[in-house]
Parts: sequence; structure tokens; C-alpha cells
Amino acid sequence: MKARAAPGAPHEVRLIGGTLKRSKLPVADRPGLRPTPDRVRETLFNWLGQDLAGWRVLDAFAGSGALGFEAASRGAAEVLLLERDPALVRSLQSSQVRLKAERLRVEQADAVAWMARCGPGQFDLVLLDPPFDAGLQAPALTAAAPLLGSGGLLYLESPAALAPEAVPLEFALLRQGRAGAVHYHLLRRNT
Repeated sequence: MKARAAPGAPHEVRLIGGTLKRSKLPVADRPGLRPTPDRVRETLFNWLGQDLAGWRVLDAFAGSGALGFEAASRGAAEVLLLERDPALVRSLQSSQVRLKAERLRVEQADAVAWMARCGPGQFDLVLLDPPFDAGLQAPALTAAAPLLGSGGLLYLESPAALAPEAVPLEFALLRQGRAGAVHYHLLRRNT
């Protein structure tokens, strides 16, 4: 079973860039929910560039929605947040309405199953931050790989550095970093 959120975990996160900068998102006390730290989000969007105008983005394990809302805040044309937990889905929908994030959509779904059914080449960026103790990093990578066309970007958070043999063959590992227990990786599809 998933571990409870860490004691003292934040009850909200603040968006750090774009048109929604300084807006707050609630963080529920749910098993396995671990919002991406500010420093990691700042690094990721420095790697991606601050302007995502025209991008189609999938936040496959949305949780608090911090990654997806950051992408929407930076001008992404479409952002789809997938979340399995009904309470978190309601919270994400409430934040979407409150922040008037019209290019953002929330769908209740099992992320791996949803990605496995999705047609190829649908997204420019796929954000993967599955619960660390659920063993979903490898299945999520496999399911997400076809969703990106040539040059598409895939971001993954995991409890350990991504081993070279775990990188899908059609991808190159561009950047990686670590902040505390969070290892984060940016990959680009080459084919």
C-alpha cells in the first residue's frame, strides 16, 4: 500500500512562473501524494524554456496538478491532467475553474491504461510523476513513449536515477538531476 504523505508536507504549492505565477494549488493529504518541489519545477521549466506556446502537454499522474498547471501558465495550447483518485480529480477541477485555466482539462483515469489506449504522436511533452512506491516508472515510460512524435519531450520523476538500459531505445536522456529523494530526468524522442 502507498505510504501516507510525509509529516509536514505542504498543504499547498505555489506556481512559480507564467501567467498564473504565485497562484496556489491545494495539496491533499493523500497516500503517495508528493508534489514536485519548487526547485525541481523551476529547473524543469528552465530546461524546457519559459514559453510553451502551442505545446500539447500530458500530465499523466497529476496529483496536485503542479506540473500541468505550470505548463498551462506558460502558454501551452492544451494540457490534459490525468488522475485516478476521485477526490484529487475534484480538487484539480476546482483549481481549474478558480484559476480560469481554460486550456487545461482534467480527466479521471488510470494513467498507464489511458496512455496505452491513446493514439501515437498526440503530445509535445509528457510529464510522468507516478507514486514512487507503486512501481509504475517502467510501465509509464513504456506507455508514454508512443505518445510523442519526433523531438517530443518526456519528463520523469523517480526514487532513483534512471539506468541507461531503462531509457527507451528511441529516446535520448538530455538532462537529469536530483533534489533530496527526487531524481528527475528529461528525455527527447529521436525517431
